[in-house]
Amino acid sequence: MTQYANTPEAAHCVKVAAMIQETIITTQNSAGVAHIAPMGIHVEHANEIIILPFRPSTTLDNLLATQTAVINYCDDVRIFAGCLTGRRDWPLHAAEKITGQVLQNTLAHSEVELVSIEEDAVRPKLFCKIVHTVNHRPFMGFNRAQFAVLEAAILVSRLDWLSPEKIALEVEYCRIGLEKTAGERELEAWGWLMAVIAEKTLRNAHE
Repeated sequence: MTQYANTPEAAHCVKVAAMIQETIITTQNSAGVAHIAPMGIHVEHANEIIILPFRPSTTLDNLLATQTAVINYCDDVRIFAGCLTGRRDWPLHAAEKITGQVLQNTLAHSEVELVSIEEDAVRPKLFCKIVHTVNHRPFMGFNRAQFAVLEAAILVSRLDWLSPEKIALEVEYCRIGLEKTAGERELEAWGWLMAVIAEKTLRNAHE
């Protein structure tokens, strides 16, 4: 039996999953009311993505109602943190090719249309095609503090599932990169998230 572990051949035997990009998705309902939500999208091909919203969710309801959405590629981590801490009022403007809204503060955006649905009781797969993409300003490079805030935001979204020990361990690791590389935006976003974690920790201590 051929052994491929720890060899160059092993890489060719691994099934590569679709890449997940952390984005801000904007949708709107049939009345034109916009909704902003941070969400990882699965990138299948250059012009095809999969959105996997949970049931129930406003993003899912809006996408099913209008069959459109805007994917915002954003480096302002305050928006990710804000959506998880009750701060959803971010400036928007009209999309160009679909009925929808674009984040004002985004590096680029893609306007998508719903093509098909793979039903699931918990998390349906929404297969979408990109019909229009616009670059608004250049990407200026990676930043460890932005990564730290994104990871902390994911932790906040899972506070009810994770143990306090796991949360504390992850926060301390993320704090290393944050303290070395953060700017004002990253520190502000981090502060919002830490306040939510502290409140949850205090509440658990009194239960």
